Amino acid sequence: MFAYSKFYIIFVPMTTENPYIKQFPELMAGKTVLYCHGFASSGQSGTVTRLRTVMPNARVIAPDLPVDPHEAIALLHTICEQEKPDLIIGTSMGGMYTEQLRGFDRICINPALEIAETMRAHGMTGTQQFQNPRLDGIQEFYVDKALVKAYRDVSEQRFVGLTPEDEQRVYGLFGDKDDLVDTIGMFSDHYSQYTKFHGEHRMDDKSYMYSVLPVIRWIDDKQEHRQRPIIYIGIETMIDAYQKPVSSVQKAIRLLIEHYEVFFVAPPLKYATTESWLAEYINVPAWRHTIFTPRRDLLYGDYLIAKQEGVDTMATLLEYGSDTFKTWDDIIEYFSRLGGQ
Repeated sequence: MFAYSKFYIIFVPMTTENPYIKQFPELMAGKTVLYCHGFASSGQSGTVTRLRTVMPNARVIAPDLPVDPHEAIALLHTICEQEKPDLIIGTSMGGMYTEQLRGFDRICINPALEIAETMRAHGMTGTQQFQNPRLDGIQEFYVDKALVKAYRDVSEQRFVGLTPEDEQRVYGLFGDKDDLVDTIGMFSDHYSQYTKFHGEHRMDDKSYMYSVLPVIRWIDDKQEHRQRPIIYIGIETMIDAYQKPVSSVQKAIRLLIEHYEVFFVAPPLKYATTESWLAEYINVPAWRHTIFTPRRDLLYGDYLIAKQEGVDTMATLLEYGSDTFKTWDDIIEYFSRLGGQ
């Protein structure tokens, strides 16, 4: 049997000197986030630390999940009923559980939707060591055929009871270097909101900050009906003569998306090459944020960063390459003075 104690899962985050990690006190502030960890992990994993550090004013619940999958999913349903989380995030095995928790906003990261097969293929049977400390002090567990069958039975409940409304509340993120789980094809048969991020099966600080955090911000904005100022960026301002990112453009975008809704604009004839370039160098922030149009004068927003001198626009034009905005560092300085306005 399992036990659920609020005392065990509340944690006060500590500060960090990690160069990738930043705190965003306003992000999911006052809300409850439920995290579902992966196989042989615990609620004391590195991902939990990242969540709590980056979102210090969110309440992050991260229980140690029972090894028995029937008990684990039952525990998660109980927590959902009691806590009504504003967001559920699950990685690997936890992503498989997260997909099944209907009625909530959810992010499934490298979800192990066929976990029994994954366990067989990667030697995750027999005696296993927990990768992170658990509150009960247990350090190892044993996976036999009966337990593998239990995981198969629970995983086969994926997509059951999925509704069109619920489908729109789920995001799938899949590492492009994940050599353990590959379920993007299965996921895409049922969900429309999915993309690949630069990373492996286990997330690190960089992939979390650059790939997961933007999605959390989109969800938080949607929940709050928050309208951020809009910035359009012409693709020609981002690419150098060698088809590489110009100096400081990636840094600028990471800073801008903290306060603005950023869209990337390109001519329709460059659809394929632009999509490929953005996926490689901008990645998740460009997902569903790319506009292909020959009519930039019809773009309705707050700012347009482009090379076009004298273009008619309904947004404030920042002419990239001009004396005022000669480099992306100049643009960073300009927006830093605006303070998100």
